[in-house]
Amino acid sequence: MSDAPTPATDSPIATVLSLVDGSEPSTRALQAAIEVAKRYGSALVALSVITAPVFLPVGTGGSPTDLSAYYEEGTKDAKRAVDEGLKLAEAAGVSCRGEVIEASGSTVETIVDFAVREKADLIVMGTRGLGGLKKMVLGSVSSGVVSHAPCSVLIVR
Repeated sequence: MSDAPTPATDSPIATVLSLVDGSEPSTRALQAAIEVAKRYGSALVALSVITAPVFLPVGTGGSPTDLSAYYEEGTKDAKRAVDEGLKLAEAAGVSCRGEVIEASGSTVETIVDFAVREKADLIVMGTRGLGGLKKMVLGSVSSGVVSHAPCSVLIVR
């Protein structure tokens, strides 16, 4: 994954954090983040968070092997989403760094903590992520990030 550019010191938005998960709303959010990064000469970071499962499929018995397979698949999906994000940024002439992290607890807390560490000035994310149950969970994530972020948050429909 490529290094993000050093932001302009006089830029009001030095670092933009864009949440990506491969969904259409996150792609639209990344495109908005790319435009902001272009305009302000900001560093851009594409972040994908692997969330803990809400439940295990019926019949799995809930064994550690099942969780291992869940996280392995989640990591593949997250890396794919970040790689696609990096390609979109590169095609737009914006340097972007990609990160995949595992939520150790709350997804909202993981994103907010990452934004603090990165000194993000703006978080850009979609209103909803992937479909089904994940859609309900990720909708609550965008609401939680808006409530707890250390910086401005742009929600893209």
